[in-house]
Amino acid sequence: MSAHTKPAPIEEKFWTPGVFVMVAFMLTGVLFLIARYIGGLAAVTNLDDTHPWGLWIGIDVATGVALAAGGFTTAALAHIFGRRQYEAVTRPALLTAMLGYTFVSLSLIVDIGRSWAIWHPAVYWQKDSVLFEVAMCVMIYLHVLYIEFIPIVVQHFKGMISLPGRLSILDSVFEGLLGLADRILDKVMWVFIIAGVVLSCMHQSGLGSLMLIAPTKLHPLWYTPLLPLFFLTSAIAVGYPMVVFETTLASSSLGLKDEMDILVPLSRVTIFLLGIYMGIKIGDMLVRGTYVYLLDGTVQSKAFIVEMLVGVIIPWFMLLTPGLLHSRRTLFIASTLIIVGVALNRVNVFLVGFQPPYAETSYFPAIGEMAITAGFISALIFIYLVCVTYLPVLSPQDQEVIP
Repeated sequence: MSAHTKPAPIEEKFWTPGVFVMVAFMLTGVLFLIARYIGGLAAVTNLDDTHPWGLWIGIDVATGVALAAGGFTTAALAHIFGRRQYEAVTRPALLTAMLGYTFVSLSLIVDIGRSWAIWHPAVYWQKDSVLFEVAMCVMIYLHVLYIEFIPIVVQHFKGMISLPGRLSILDSVFEGLLGLADRILDKVMWVFIIAGVVLSCMHQSGLGSLMLIAPTKLHPLWYTPLLPLFFLTSAIAVGYPMVVFETTLASSSLGLKDEMDILVPLSRVTIFLLGIYMGIKIGDMLVRGTYVYLLDGTVQSKAFIVEMLVGVIIPWFMLLTPGLLHSRRTLFIASTLIIVGVALNRVNVFLVGFQPPYAETSYFPAIGEMAITAGFISALIFIYLVCVTYLPVLSPQDQEVIP
């Protein structure tokens, strides 16, 4: 096992100018959240009966779930397929997935009209509803992610509990709980890892199934009976690029080893996965004859072309070029393009391609929607930094960065 596979807290200055900017976005988002719960959805959004889903569903939920796929794809690779050399990137991928799904849940609470009824799917089962499947899978998977994260907490705090004053009588209790979790989870963790992979596949495809009931509202360039398959394959394809993206950013900003010996093989797998997604996508378009809409000059046709060119075709050829695959900069750019492509796909399916036949106005996000989304993204990054600073998530050893 190499040195960079031993995670430890990062000894870096936390409060930087970038962190203060994130705090400013978070506080702005809180102000609009207060306005949302005082005045309702109409006070801060442009949503209406013909456009019930907006920026929060397209970005915060659909895109957030897809980009959190790095958690289950790396877990499957390292723990199910036995490729232990990739364990160095499983912890940051797990942390990203856990925070991603946490903020997906928070966004849903804000987005639904009656937030206090968020627990209803767990009690009032609607077994014929795709939305019920998605809600249950996300709910259970979020708990699975928290359980998978417990060993990181145990590793950091076991043997270190020292509560102040009279609370010190609880030290032995907490130490006992940590020891118990350490002994039990080590033996049963494989159950949660497999459950996480199965649940992820179910709700990733389930999100695509949501639009199958809207064939007259979703533009033909995106509507297809294969939508669940496209959502699943694109989520799997973006899993490893997300790992490359966050690992490169962390190594650059924190001065860590950039782990090219892991990122290059992951990118080779991405070539295969992205190629499958692209092949099915183009094949479906040719079979259904929807290519006739490509050059009709509408906003939808332009959005589809940008999504496919920027997010699929260009990065696929970049990774396919042998001389570029070993370049740190190329891997980062290609991974970023794939991430942008998946985000564009989710926004196109839920916003750009969604055309209600009786809508009197078009939808564009309000300032309040954008501020709350920016606040959530800033809060996610802020908590990620807190975790890697104080918990053993990243690998601070061998602090070398390959330019």
